[in-house]
Amino acid sequence: MRAWGLSSGVGGVTLWALVVGGVGFVLQMLAGITDTPTVPPGLIAIVGAAGLVAFVPGRAVFLAAPAAGLLNLGVFAFKGADRLSELSPVGGFVGAWAMTVALVVATVGGVVACGTRPVGNA
Repeated sequence: MRAWGLSSGVGGVTLWALVVGGVGFVLQMLAGITDTPTVPPGLIAIVGAAGLVAFVPGRAVFLAAPAAGLLNLGVFAFKGADRLSELSPVGGFVGAWAMTVALVVATVGGVVACGTRPVGNA
C-alpha cells in the first residue's frame, strides 16, 4: 500500500500553493499595507495548513488547505480587496495577487485531494 499525500500531483500543488500564499501574505506585510497584529492569524493558518499537508499522512488532512484558504480569502474580501487594483506599493500589489491566486488554488486542490483515491490502493 502506498502512502498518499504529496506523492500525488494534487498534493504537491496544494502544498506549493499554500507556500506561495504565505509568501504573498508576508509581501503585503513588508509593504506596510496590512493592519495585522504582531502574530497574524491568517499567516498562522496558512503556515499551519502547509505544515499539516506536508507532514501528516492521510487524505483528510488536506481539508486544512480549504479551511486556511477560505478564512484568508473571506477576510481579504472584506478588508483588502482594493489592494488588487492599487499598484502602489508594488510589493503589496504583487503580494495581494500572489496570495489570492495561490489560496484559490490551495482551496480547490485541498478539496480535490480529499476526494480522489490514492494511487496503488484497491
